[in-house]
Order: sequence, then C-alpha cells, then structure tokens
Amino acid sequence: MPIAQAKDGCPIYYEVEGAAHAPVLMLCNSLGTTMNMWDEQAATWGQHFKLLRYDRRGHGKSGVPKGPYTMDMLGQDALAVADAAGVKKFNWCGLSMGGMVGQWLGANAPDRVEKLVLSNTNYYYADKQPWNDRIKFVQDKGLNALADAMMERWFTKPFRESGAAGTEKIKTMFLGTKPEGFIGCSEAVRDMDFRDSTPRITAPTMVIVGAKDPATLPEWGAEIQKMIKGAKLVSLEAAHISNVEQPKAYTEAVLNFLR
Repeated sequence: MPIAQAKDGCPIYYEVEGAAHAPVLMLCNSLGTTMNMWDEQAATWGQHFKLLRYDRRGHGKSGVPKGPYTMDMLGQDALAVADAAGVKKFNWCGLSMGGMVGQWLGANAPDRVEKLVLSNTNYYYADKQPWNDRIKFVQDKGLNALADAMMERWFTKPFRESGAAGTEKIKTMFLGTKPEGFIGCSEAVRDMDFRDSTPRITAPTMVIVGAKDPATLPEWGAEIQKMIKGAKLVSLEAAHISNVEQPKAYTEAVLNFLR
C-alpha cells in the first residue's frame, strides 16, 4: 500500500484516484476521522481532479507515534505525502483540522498551493482549557465515552435523527481512532496559533462554515475570511462535518470554486 515517510519516520498512508492527468486536489480529514470521510465527494470530484487523500498521523492506516504533535509537523506530513505521490502543486480542501493544516500550507508552502478550501475550522484558541479537559477525559475514559457527545456536536439533531448513514459512518471512524493519535492531534489544535501567519496567505481561498456548527463557530470562519485577502465565504445549513451533512451542496460549492 502507498506509504509516505514523514520527517520523523512516521508512515503516512495515502491513496490516489480520479482523473490521472487532471489538476490535483488534496483532501484532509477532521480530527477523529479517516480519509473516507470524503467518500461522498470522491466520485464527483474525481471526474475533474486527480484526488490525493491520506490518513493524518494518529488516524486510520497511518502511524501513531507518541505525541504531542504540532501543526508544523502535520503540515510537513502533508508535504511528504505530496512528494511521495510526485505532486508539486495541488489544490487543497480540508475540514476542521484539515482546514488548520491548509492554513499552515498556505502560509508556509505557498509555492505548493494552487487554491485553498478551508472548511469548518479555526485559527487560534485563546481558551485552551476545553482542549485540556477533553484530552484528560480521553486519557481517563477512552474515546468510547466521548463518541456520542462528539456526534451531537458534529451533526444537527434533525440529521442525526433522519436515519442517514453519515452519522454512524463517522462514529465508526471515531471509535476506530487510537486514543494516542486523538490526543496528539488535540494537542496540536490546542497549541495552534495562526494569527500572524494566516494573513500571509495569497492563494485564492474559499472558507466554508456550518451555520449550525457549535464546534468551529461560523464567526470564526468569517474571521479567517477577513484575514485572507480576496477570500470567499460560503455558509451551509449544517453543523461541523458539513460535507457529510450537506454532501450535494458541499460538493458543488467546492467544485464551483476550484474549476
């Protein structure tokens, strides 16, 4: 299976699919999920782009080295994946943590990025206590005890009660995540500070927010949009994992921006 080697030797699993000679679209998942969170989008986007998906360290089929992890480390991981796949320049679509890594790339590797989609994300947490509390909770009780609460944050009640398969699919990914990987990535999110670097982004950027997102508030996305010159803002009727809750609207919004 295709493996990229991170700078510290961590194996990062990736897959390439879609239109072989088309522009590249790199996808980056949220905390506690795998590359398969993009399954609803892959078929359509793959008709227009060469898709490069990967499991972030600590998740899926990638390695789970001891944390803490940092955003610099996660950004370098993404570049290692692109290098392993022979990709020099790429479009980027990242949700939640994926949007954070996208901000790092836009500011620190501008020569590699064509266009950026930053979805349901944030750039800085002034109050770190909620992250410390969540890390302690997982250390003491494991991810199983956190799963239901996270699904309530990630999806609106009507969607959870609709019987759609998305909630259970994401919950299964969450429960399959190694606690060490979840904690390491949570530490990277907690310590992230892009207040100075995100305004340096020059790549054409679209910010997607969920109008009902309690995890990364829509106003945080609006702040990112204001920080990046010329950035566009799109709001979807969804909570945090907006590409799963509103797959058609999400797929079309990204496609319309990138084409």
